[in-house]
Amino acid sequence: MEFKDYYKILGVDPEADTKSIKIAYRKLARKYHPDVSSHHDAENQFKEVSEAYEVLKDKTKRAEYDELRQYGGAQHEFRPPPGWQPSGAARGDGRDYHHQDFSDFFSSIFGTESGAGARGFKDRQPFSQRGQDIETDLPVFLEETISKGSKTISYHLPHYDDEGRVREVKKTLNVKIPPGVVDGERIRLKGQGAPGIGNGAYGDLYLRIRLVPHPLFDVEGHNLIITVPVAPWEAALGCKVTMPTLSGEIKLTVPANSQSGQRLRVKGRGLPGKQIQGDLYAVLKVVMPPASNESIKRHWQDLAELAPFDPRAEWSDAS
Repeated sequence: MEFKDYYKILGVDPEADTKSIKIAYRKLARKYHPDVSSHHDAENQFKEVSEAYEVLKDKTKRAEYDELRQYGGAQHEFRPPPGWQPSGAARGDGRDYHHQDFSDFFSSIFGTESGAGARGFKDRQPFSQRGQDIETDLPVFLEETISKGSKTISYHLPHYDDEGRVREVKKTLNVKIPPGVVDGERIRLKGQGAPGIGNGAYGDLYLRIRLVPHPLFDVEGHNLIITVPVAPWEAALGCKVTMPTLSGEIKLTVPANSQSGQRLRVKGRGLPGKQIQGDLYAVLKVVMPPASNESIKRHWQDLAELAPFDPRAEWSDAS
């Protein structure tokens, strides 16, 4: 019987890993599948590709095949070594095609399913393959994480025409942003990926959340940080400052004798979480006014004389 070089059929190196073998098989299966291929010998080509993959994807079958390949791979007419018995490894693996469609070479190594008749390639179950998953970035504004509305997204999917050629089609969805999403999180939308081949199921769509930087707020987990500028007298005497949040303005109470860099917590005004609600932290920043005239300079001088204060006293303590 003729020796079958399964590696050559799939166009892979004998040292190829399982992933490379799978990729090669999928490419050739799409090319020669009788339902879409216009190749004059598509059925036989598809049978050979399927047979090669059936062996090389399985560690046990591949090891047996490699052993025989070393024994008789160079011979056009293959004869198993003396005493060789089919392993029967092909039995009952539950795939959607029949091993009796495979070559005599395959049967001589692995045996055939019991009771197999001479049914032809046309009698097998229709070939099917699940569609590929699609992954894409989803930019999300901070305001959208607290909104109950939906967001329109568009992405491209591969589509196979009747001749097996691939082209891209655009798909549009309305997606609701789940509460509690964080930057880098992946959201799965089942069945919204690429279409399958034959009766194969659709793949899934995975959305990678990318929080868009905000001009005012920084993000720490589910907490928000905002810098609040205050004048020196507001920090010294205390005041109320109108401050923005994601859901509208609020009045922030700045206590007397506040320091630059001090953090004031506004409970529940951060980002929603799956179990907790984040907070908003206002970081005070004392901003000096410009000394625009001599009168203002004199007031600062009077303050320096009335309230002697050394802001660097701790340096002396440390030396």
